[in-house]
Amino acid sequence: LLEKMADVSLKEAALIVGVVAACYWNSLFCGFVFDDVSAILDNKDLHPSTPLKNLFQNDFWGTPMSEERSHKSYRPLTVLTFRLNYLFSELNAVSYHFLNLVFHVVVCIVFLKVCKLFLDNRSSIVASLLFAVHPIHTEAVTGVVGRAELLSSIFFLAAFLSYTKSKGPDNTIVWTPIAVTVFLVAVATLCKEQGITVVGICCVYEVFIAQGYTLPTLLDTAVQILRGKGSIPFSMLQTLLKLIVLMFSTLLLVVVRVQVIQSQLPVFTRFDNPAAVSPSPARQLTFNYLLPVNAWLLLNPSELCCDWTMGTIPLVESLLDVRNVATLTFFCFLGALIVFSLRYPDNSSKTVLMALCLIVLPFIPASNLFFPVGFVVAERVLYVPSMGFCILVAHGWRKLSNKSMLRKISWVCLAAVLFTHALKTLHRNWDWESEYTLFMSALKVNKNNAKLWNNVGHALENEKNFERALQFFIQATQVQPDDIGAHMNVGRTYKNLNKTKEAEESYMIAKSLMPQIIPGKKYAARVAPNHLNVYINLANLIRANESRLEEADQLYRQAISMRPDFKQAYISRGELLLKMNKPLKAKEAYLRALELDRTNADLWYNLAIVYIELKDPAEALKNFNRALELNPTHKLALFNSALLMQESGDARLRPEAKQRLLHYVKEEPQDANGYFNLGMLAMDDKKDMEAEAWMKKAIRLQPNFRSALFNLALLYSQTAKELMALPVLEDLLRYYPDHTKGLILKGDILMNQKKDIVGAKMCFEKILELDPNNVQGKHNLCVVYFEERDLIKAEKCLVETLALAPHEEYIQRHLNIVRSKIASLGAMEQSSLPSEGTAAAEEKKKSFQNLKEVKNEKTTTQSAVDNNKEHSKNKKLTEKNSVDKETPKKSTKEIKDIEKKRVAALKRLEEIERILNGE
Repeated sequence: LLEKMADVSLKEAALIVGVVAACYWNSLFCGFVFDDVSAILDNKDLHPSTPLKNLFQNDFWGTPMSEERSHKSYRPLTVLTFRLNYLFSELNAVSYHFLNLVFHVVVCIVFLKVCKLFLDNRSSIVASLLFAVHPIHTEAVTGVVGRAELLSSIFFLAAFLSYTKSKGPDNTIVWTPIAVTVFLVAVATLCKEQGITVVGICCVYEVFIAQGYTLPTLLDTAVQILRGKGSIPFSMLQTLLKLIVLMFSTLLLVVVRVQVIQSQLPVFTRFDNPAAVSPSPARQLTFNYLLPVNAWLLLNPSELCCDWTMGTIPLVESLLDVRNVATLTFFCFLGALIVFSLRYPDNSSKTVLMALCLIVLPFIPASNLFFPVGFVVAERVLYVPSMGFCILVAHGWRKLSNKSMLRKISWVCLAAVLFTHALKTLHRNWDWESEYTLFMSALKVNKNNAKLWNNVGHALENEKNFERALQFFIQATQVQPDDIGAHMNVGRTYKNLNKTKEAEESYMIAKSLMPQIIPGKKYAARVAPNHLNVYINLANLIRANESRLEEADQLYRQAISMRPDFKQAYISRGELLLKMNKPLKAKEAYLRALELDRTNADLWYNLAIVYIELKDPAEALKNFNRALELNPTHKLALFNSALLMQESGDARLRPEAKQRLLHYVKEEPQDANGYFNLGMLAMDDKKDMEAEAWMKKAIRLQPNFRSALFNLALLYSQTAKELMALPVLEDLLRYYPDHTKGLILKGDILMNQKKDIVGAKMCFEKILELDPNNVQGKHNLCVVYFEERDLIKAEKCLVETLALAPHEEYIQRHLNIVRSKIASLGAMEQSSLPSEGTAAAEEKKKSFQNLKEVKNEKTTTQSAVDNNKEHSKNKKLTEKNSVDKETPKKSTKEIKDIEKKRVAALKRLEEIERILNGE
């Protein structure tokens, strides 16, 4: 490439660099907007953890090419440059914009080299400068996704420059430049599809420029050959050979490209391109009218808009429409230029011909003339055609400036055009600063595009400004009443504002606009996948009402009947079936979804949750592990699989459980649950100091963490640090005054360590206020009465306690001891029940040591619920929703430990009784 630019002087290159920098320096302050969100922020193909091969299996937006929702835009080399940006700066927008600016500079310099083939030096510089500052390029340069245009253009021009070297001395063929051209065409096509059109430009160049033929000459030769009066000249045979090689290689590229998209064109809705689904003659008239519209944007780029879909350009439905005059004028002017360029052999004709080729051929894929595309007008696709336009303008300027009378005015006009264009470009860049500024600038140009109103609403919604967002979404429904997405946006915003009734009404309107279900009818080609989310969103809304779960299920099934491959419907239905306590049916739904996508970590995670509900922890753990194989940083899978290992009671699984929790807290350093469960693991391993440290960290992050506070106090009581447990229990009871276990533990410590009988009594009385049938609290209160020397009250209390738990032998024995003391010592005699106390000393171990609360973070399945934003705005399809439930659970090992301690406590009680009887 450097060799091809050798005759571009350093001064010329420096001039171009300076001009581009002056026009685009402020683009470095812009963020990721519009399509950048889907191509950069939501595209997993940029992440280093994604295999490189995925870039060649997915489209530009990270969607597998095999999926119908794919746009079929295959640009792996462009995505590769995004990935390199991510590698060096992750999602820092400055680096992405800077690289775009650099690529634009390269395009301008290579374009200057191309211009010098057909224009003089001064005119070439004029064309290159005009190209550098043209405001139409802001979408391609300042919009990060426009990099596809920039990269493709570099290799497009390089391929053409290479082909110009294929003619050797005496009209011989030099094959090396042709081979390089074919390679560069392939590379350009892998950056963006229009790169392949350079082959057509090479063919025109070969015939009319390199060989010098004109159209009359070719017609005369053809007539002579057909009449048998002559043979094909050798030079023409050589030309045919070169053209055949070019066309054959192009055909191969087309075949490969068709294979990549699996012979399927992308599915677009009538909102993307209304003319594409219109009847004749409206379709043909509108598509032809779009040609002068694009030409006018090049000629007068004063009103630029980022989105020209929907109602931006009304359909041309009649031959009497005045806009047909513009179409006719455009074709007359284009026809005149074509005739002039093909008829005459002079240099001016050749320049015009190559300019026309650069305008027309690269625009053909976006013209809608041969196949529909997903837009009406797109400024970025004019990036390469504008090269031909700039050559035409520079050529015309040279003609004028050569005339003495017009020389000064031509220079003044040129300076004015360059200055105003540069100023417009600089100003236009600020529009791309944020999504709000971009779409608001578009609404100034066009208020008939519902998508623009929707996208301003999305921008405000992202800022949590739901009230204002709602106004724009409602306006979108008024501009385009049949826009399903707009009604979905209104419904979602009402839901965010907790206006459930209004949300349901909006979703119902959107649902009514969907095609009616006919049994056996396939809707895949008629229904946009994101519009089907209306069923998901409506179902997710109404299932909050327990009485409408069946109705919600019906909506999920309705979506599935319209598209049996609608993965999200199976996922959401599986979640609902779990809520309806139908785990077997939920399992069926997730297995069906896995048939559609076995690489979705969330699906394996959800299936693991189902197996937990089915009481199959081994299978649940397998599915958690599968989710983590696909996504090693899957937070919920890390957390819940660690809990599952911990609750299994298998000491062999604890090290892995700990590693997963450590990984989890690395991913979620502000989530206290991770540190708490690390503390629980440390307690299981008898690592008291480590457990204390983890519990304290959890409490620092969440001072009212109920389970962490209690278990830290319990840890202190088990390690002879009862006095350190008291302030922790005070904090616990300040947040949760009704925490029964905390009250019992506090009472025990006050009784046995602080000898504060009054404080202990208040704790036990509080327990009985909350739960009069609490055996442990009532028994401990009986002990308090005994410590107060009130044997009669102690006897009555123990009788009541025994009635609550007639099978507890220790209560009966304690009652017998009290009665024997009453009988032997009399009502006034001082006695001493086991001074160890509140549950007869070692019985405390039964009551307290096994009070360990285990917070079981049982997490609901993941679903994509309200992801119904306009496809071009946001392609996010997955949301993670977790609900934490605190449920005390004990493993088999813990239950056995409790039994052992219970037996030991009973033995201790017998010893105490023997001592008492001896007294």
